[in-house]
Amino acid sequence: MIHSKKIIVVLPAYKAEKTLLKTYNEIPFDIVDEVILVDDNSPDETITVANSLGIKHIIKHDNNLGYGGNQKTCYNKALALGGDIIIMLHPDYQYTPKLIHSMSYLIAHEVYPVVIGSRILGKGALKGGMPRYKYIANRFLTLTQNILMNQKLSEYHTGYRAYNRKVLESIDYNSNSDDFIFDNQFLAQVFYKGFEIAEITCPTKYFEEASSINFKRSIQYGVGVLKTSLAYFLDKKGILQSKLFH
Repeated sequence: MIHSKKIIVVLPAYKAEKTLLKTYNEIPFDIVDEVILVDDNSPDETITVANSLGIKHIIKHDNNLGYGGNQKTCYNKALALGGDIIIMLHPDYQYTPKLIHSMSYLIAHEVYPVVIGSRILGKGALKGGMPRYKYIANRFLTLTQNILMNQKLSEYHTGYRAYNRKVLESIDYNSNSDDFIFDNQFLAQVFYKGFEIAEITCPTKYFEEASSINFKRSIQYGVGVLKTSLAYFLDKKGILQSKLFH
């Protein structure tokens, strides 16, 4: 806890048996109170490893719901457990848990309600092995989103995020997509509700066991990002109301 605020780390897991141990061992339990792992019907031994680590809250989906569907279960459980600060950390060890302190303190001290780890603020993305086409796509999409949404984020596509409870309670994230576009829809909803987002530099690692979507899925994601940003723009201008924000 920090200032009596309960901190919960949620791990949306899929085929994380080879990386879960390293991720879990770097979680700072001097401030983290609970860990929730949601396994999206992995075909490997993710659940076995989670049990061996003594993770108290483990949920296994009977069917694969998708990345967004996994997060919905994570956040619903975190709120049910009384979390005040909820941090979403990928258990594939692509993002370092060592930033949890910094992210948590910004929220606990009420400096910002949302903190994301940006791979773009520093040189972490390409240095960490991000494919160049993904880097270029990231920069293009982020520029377009900042223009349409009148914001100044360095990137919208990181999977390392921390929220205070009020943010999760203010947004109807359960109505969002179950696919990867969930993350982007969520940030658009955060901005629509008037919450500010802080960014901290985050190194990243790309390796065989780290989760990543293929080129085809990346194209589908990019189209979804543009649709989300356009819906935000049209809604804010009063041209066309979107169910995403109402």
